[in-house]
Amino acid sequence: MATRAPRIETPRLILREWTAADREPFALLNADARVMEHFPSVLTTEESDAMADRIEANLERRGFGLFAAELRAMGRFIGFIGLSVPAFEAHFTPCVEIGWRIAFDCWGQGLATEGAREVLHYGFDILGLGEIVSFAATSNLRSRRVMERIGMTHDPVDDFDHPLLPDGNPLRRHVLYRTRKMP
Repeated sequence: MATRAPRIETPRLILREWTAADREPFALLNADARVMEHFPSVLTTEESDAMADRIEANLERRGFGLFAAELRAMGRFIGFIGLSVPAFEAHFTPCVEIGWRIAFDCWGQGLATEGAREVLHYGFDILGLGEIVSFAATSNLRSRRVMERIGMTHDPVDDFDHPLLPDGNPLRRHVLYRTRKMP
């Protein structure tokens, strides 16, 4: 049965279901080498659309997922912030991951942190999750700082080689951050 995803609002953001109008700015974001620096490659429009299809399907199936992030003041799509279930096996799966991807011109404004804090609240207080993780390539210091700002902790024993990246790939080594619902 399809589930309607919630609309989550923060002072500067609306996290919502995706619309057809989000596809073009999402493709531009995914084609930006600065945004995709810590991923294996930029995405073509077709790859970006396929990713959006998967995101929308997960939102519909689970009622949570990677929400489209929109600037409240402008109504402009700037990327995604939300929860997902990784599609690979590792020592910490199955799990629910929090993640974000924001347009380059919106970096450095605290938007990922603002949205992620509200998504954590949603995950713990509405969905009843006991733990949420986040991971990134070890070189992705910006995302690591967001993880720390939202109260996640890193234990180096949890670091792992991403199973979907080949040996020798400089992005293969990942850090894992965790946070649990506070009593």
